[in-house]
Amino acid sequence: MQRLTEKPIDFAALTESVRSADSGAVVLFLGTVREMTNGRRTMALDYEAFGPMAESKLAEIEAEARRRWPLDRVAIAHRLGRLELGEVSVAVAVSAPHRSEAFEAARYLIDTLKQTVPIWKKENWHDGTSEWVHPGLESNGHDSRPLAGERPVPPALPVPPRPLREATR
Repeated sequence: MQRLTEKPIDFAALTESVRSADSGAVVLFLGTVREMTNGRRTMALDYEAFGPMAESKLAEIEAEARRRWPLDRVAIAHRLGRLELGEVSVAVAVSAPHRSEAFEAARYLIDTLKQTVPIWKKENWHDGTSEWVHPGLESNGHDSRPLAGERPVPPALPVPPRPLREATR
């Protein structure tokens, strides 16, 4: 199960959704909004996504994880919109027969999600400035600063015609 949502992620319910009698391990990863990023104070984050493409990519990475590991259940949720410090931005929950498989699969899912799924993050800094960032750009040595008003797009992804949600500020 994968979903994009503007509502807070109920990570307890997400965890329960992957529990089963067939699995001896459940792993939950939560990504949260932190205050300090590379020495800069964050006030809030804004997330936007190209919905149909993001959902398709989430389904692809889940299918690949299921191909690599004997997973029982998988749940992925990513927030969109404005998030304040401490809020959960992304949750990945997996169940598998054994803990090593569950940990490996959860790590693969979150790492691949951050690199390939067309979800954009805008850092809103304490000094009043903001910056769109994407790990796929940073890891490839590209400048993560888009032209004024534009979102960064990872090199492997096409430019979406219209985001699911427009920036509110």
